[in-house]
Amino acid sequence: METKLILCDLDGTLLRSDKTISQKSAEILEKCRKKGILVGFSTSRGRGNIIPYEAQIRPDVLICNGGASIVYKNTEIFKAEFTLEETRNILKTAYEVFGDNAEITLDLIDKFYWNRAEDKSTDYDWSALYDDFRDFKIPAMKICVQTTDREKALKISSCVQNCDMLPFSDIPWYKFSPKTATKENAISFLCGHIGISSNEIISFGDDHNDIGMLKMCGTGVAMGNAIDEVKAVCDFVTKSNDDDGVADFLADRLL
Repeated sequence: METKLILCDLDGTLLRSDKTISQKSAEILEKCRKKGILVGFSTSRGRGNIIPYEAQIRPDVLICNGGASIVYKNTEIFKAEFTLEETRNILKTAYEVFGDNAEITLDLIDKFYWNRAEDKSTDYDWSALYDDFRDFKIPAMKICVQTTDREKALKISSCVQNCDMLPFSDIPWYKFSPKTATKENAISFLCGHIGISSNEIISFGDDHNDIGMLKMCGTGVAMGNAIDEVKAVCDFVTKSNDDDGVADFLADRLL
């Protein structure tokens, strides 16, 4: 079936380990666009933390915050977020579970908050605003808590009904988001909005929150560095993110 959209996860997929997109990848994606194929990102990052990559690739589609926001042709067409009450309950429960040492981040559509930002934000490739989350007053799209303890994560997610949770494979954190805020739900909405089938999409990913997307798209491609659970559900496995796996697959398949 004809390919009409390419969707790339960012961290561990299109981004190399140094958090850059290679010139080769940028050139291959541009060649695909010139053939009439839409190019998009599908990432857990908020939009404020993908600005340099937007400038380099000029994506037609942005699925941000793990599916909580969809931007098509520079217009937001979908948004999912916790209510303010849900947001405050999750933050409160995180402190109850982990005490004052709880390390928490929170995403809005264009802002990223961290209760350790004053100490740590310079160690990462994104900038964070500081908030202690004791009296937060804005509905969140996504909340992350530093832990590898699934039972403690379950205590947090169970404090509100509208909450899904997933671990990250490369960092010791859990992600909490509205149940509708998944990459696969975002893709279903996008397909209806622009009039294409998920079978006409090639998607690339490496981690837990990519599995639904990779399974539903016509061609799901795991990176060579992907976790085993991702490789198990994909149609193909390409080279690693540091070896231009996305670019090589697209060049062989589409160009």
